[in-house]
Amino acid sequence: MTQPLYESTLHSLPLLHRGKVRDNYAVGDDRLLMIATDRLSAFDVVMSEPIPGKGEVLTRVALFWFRKLAHVVPNHLTGDDPLSVVAADEVEQVRGRAMLVKRLTPLPIEAVVRGYLAGSGWKEYQHCGSVCGVPLPPGLQQAARLPQPIFTPATKAAAGDHDENIDFETTARLIGRELAERVRSVSMRLYEEAADYAFRRGLIIADTKFEFGLDGDGTLTVMDEMLTPDSSRFWPVSEYAPDSNPPSYDKQVVRDWLEAYRENGKPWDKRAPAPNLDESITQAVSDRYQRLAVRLISV
Repeated sequence: MTQPLYESTLHSLPLLHRGKVRDNYAVGDDRLLMIATDRLSAFDVVMSEPIPGKGEVLTRVALFWFRKLAHVVPNHLTGDDPLSVVAADEVEQVRGRAMLVKRLTPLPIEAVVRGYLAGSGWKEYQHCGSVCGVPLPPGLQQAARLPQPIFTPATKAAAGDHDENIDFETTARLIGRELAERVRSVSMRLYEEAADYAFRRGLIIADTKFEFGLDGDGTLTVMDEMLTPDSSRFWPVSEYAPDSNPPSYDKQVVRDWLEAYRENGKPWDKRAPAPNLDESITQAVSDRYQRLAVRLISV
C-alpha cells in the first residue's frame, strides 16, 4: 500500500475538476485522467482525513467490474496506460489509482438500484411505504430483501449539497423517456449480474449507483466508477439478517460514527466541515475496503 494521497498535484496536465473523491485532468480534447484519491465523503461532505489505500481499492474494483460486465453496456475505459500521459515525477501519484477514460457528456442523474431496504430507501419506506415512487409491500423490515430489485434514481448534487431521490417520471423529463428506459434497463441488468456473482463470493450487494454518459455518437456508456464500496452497500452473507443494520464492507461505519457523534451534546448537522474522524475509524474503513477487494477479485 502506498502513502495516502489526499489531493493530487499534477503539473503536466490541466486540472478540470476536483470532486469528492476523484481529481480529473484533461488529456487532449477527448480523454480524461481520473485519479481516485484517498478522500472519503459521507452525507455528501468530504472528510478531512484520508483513508489509506482507498483510491487503489476503488480503482482495482471498478476496473474489475468494467471488464467483467462489458458485455452489458460499453464503459469509458480507453485501454491506454494512465502512466503514459504523466511526467516521470508524477507517476507515484497515478500508479494503481487512475484510469485513462473517454470524455463523455454525463447524464444529470445517478442510476440507483436497490435489492434490499436500507439507508435513505428504508427511511422513505417508513414514511410513505414506497421508494422514489415505487410502491412496496407493507410490513417490510429494515434490510429486508425486496421482492425484486427496484430502480430509484437521484439527481446529482453539487459539492456540499445532498443528492435528491426522484421518481422515474422526473427522470424521463430530465433526460427523455427513451433514454430513461434504457438507463433503467441497463442498470437493472448490471445490478442483477453483479449481485449474483457477489453472492457466490459470500457478499450481498444491497444497493448500488451507476453513472452514465453519452459519447459523440450518442452511445450510452457507464462511467466514473462501478460497484465499488464507495458507490454500493456490501453485506457479508454470513452475517446478514433482516430487521437489523448488517455489518458492511463499505463506508457505513463512518456514517454510523457520524450519526452518533455529539459535540457539546449536539449532533453534527451534516454540513461542512465534518468532525475529525478518529484514527480507529479511518483504519476500520481501510480494512473493510481491502477485505472487500480480496473477497471479490481473488481467485
